[in-house]
Amino acid sequence: MSGPQARVSSALAYLFLAVLLPACGGNISGGAADPGHGVLFIGNSLTGSNDLPGMVSALAQAAGSDIPTTALVVGGTSLEDHWRAGYARGEVERGGWAAVVLQQGPSTLPESRAHLIHWTGVFAEVIRSGGSVPYVYMIWPPEGGSWERAITSYRLAAEGAGAGLFPVAEAFLAAWARDPELPLLGGDGFHPSSMGTYLAAVVMVAQLEGRSPVGLPHALPGRVSVSPAAAAVLQAAAAEAIEAGNR
Repeated sequence: MSGPQARVSSALAYLFLAVLLPACGGNISGGAADPGHGVLFIGNSLTGSNDLPGMVSALAQAAGSDIPTTALVVGGTSLEDHWRAGYARGEVERGGWAAVVLQQGPSTLPESRAHLIHWTGVFAEVIRSGGSVPYVYMIWPPEGGSWERAITSYRLAAEGAGAGLFPVAEAFLAAWARDPELPLLGGDGFHPSSMGTYLAAVVMVAQLEGRSPVGLPHALPGRVSVSPAAAAVLQAAAAEAIEAGNR
């Protein structure tokens, strides 16, 4: 067997990299992608928490489709760290992925915003050269940080690179506007709870498959079980964020 599906699973890739690599301190469209050909995630603990790549696969499978995923995830790393380490660049250059998802920290400061924009562009160029579609995973700030600046940073990075954008931070805000008590973040006020990761997966599966997030399964055995009422709120929030990003 060859291609993305023959490569290491998302969970094993996460463990492999965590052991071998040190931790380091408008309308946006990435183009059409067939998620059945596999999605590569490049990020840090915000992607690794609750195994977002695995949850994307599980949600798609529960909905009757197939999105194989692999993750290159190292806690505390930036896109530049991934690039300079060499393994991520090599993986995207080999190609064969339907999509490659890029994630950094909140990037709310001017220098970190510039850093995010630059390295998203660097990765996006190589991702497209390998025949894949680049996407950016929009992250939120830590407790007390500026959501507006984080959202703007990720929108600018996606626009500058001509990449697709998963507006997860905006979906969080849309969900809280409906129900402020939803526990989307964990105890540290920054990393996502299992419900927050589920919402991120809903956004991603809907966009990767070009379908509405409304009606996606709410229970993923062994990963997360969201009540039907909460799932309806989360899915409506995901739909709102996706629609807003496409205006």
